[in-house]
Amino acid sequence: MNVSAAEPVVPELKPGTAAKAVRDVLVVTRRNVVRMVRIPEVLILGLVQPVVFVLLFAYLFAGSFGLPGAEGPEAYREFMMPGFFAQTIAFATASNSSVGMATDVQSGMVDRFRSLPVARGALLTGRTVADLVQNSAVVMVMVLCGLLVGWRVHNGLLRALAAFALLLLMGYALSWVGVLVGLSVRAPEAAATGNFLWLFPLTFLSNAFVAPSTLPTVLRWAAEWNPLSATVQAARQLFGNPGLSATGAWPAQHPVLVSVVWSVVIAVVCRALAVRRYRTAGS
Repeated sequence: MNVSAAEPVVPELKPGTAAKAVRDVLVVTRRNVVRMVRIPEVLILGLVQPVVFVLLFAYLFAGSFGLPGAEGPEAYREFMMPGFFAQTIAFATASNSSVGMATDVQSGMVDRFRSLPVARGALLTGRTVADLVQNSAVVMVMVLCGLLVGWRVHNGLLRALAAFALLLLMGYALSWVGVLVGLSVRAPEAAATGNFLWLFPLTFLSNAFVAPSTLPTVLRWAAEWNPLSATVQAARQLFGNPGLSATGAWPAQHPVLVSVVWSVVIAVVCRALAVRRYRTAGS
């Protein structure tokens, strides 16, 4: 059959090509984003909760907390916002990833994807990319809420964008933890409960809401090396917000580097474990 010169020849994508893998991931991402849009109450409730927390801490508890070298409720409001950015992204990402993944396992969607000629892990990666899209929307709402309570950026737009990039990178890494949890349990309810076993220590044993220098020695060490603490410290540094740790701990002195390393390590390790678990989940 002759091909007309005016008709471009489109190369056929082979099953193992990178282009086909990217296309499969985008298809799954679109599926998850569309599902979010069609169930708006999930997204709305996910946005309302952090807003309520911000208002509570900003106007009810701000006067009860003190910061070394920065006193007053106004200073604490700026101190707390990077912590709330990190906490909100961590809770929203892990919950969405784990519960959504467990639902796919229970409904048989995982078995169906394994039977289709799609890239291995496309269902998992599409899940995490969709969560990244949702996190971006959550961050925008949180920014508006923070500005209303007095939070400000003092180091310029570029550094602020770098801070948000670190926060979203951390959220993407934690979404792989959520995917792994969702593949390891038998029901969405178990996935939701299982998240609290690691999310609460991760968020509250950190520098998100209190300065590590105020903690006992063992807890201070754990907070200084906490992955979330590195991201929060880096965000405060880039935003120019008060409350930077004055300790000599190495993560506190190099928060941007530590945040990137922690996020990459968590994402790589948990993705490898999740793909391995994906081969047998639901069967």
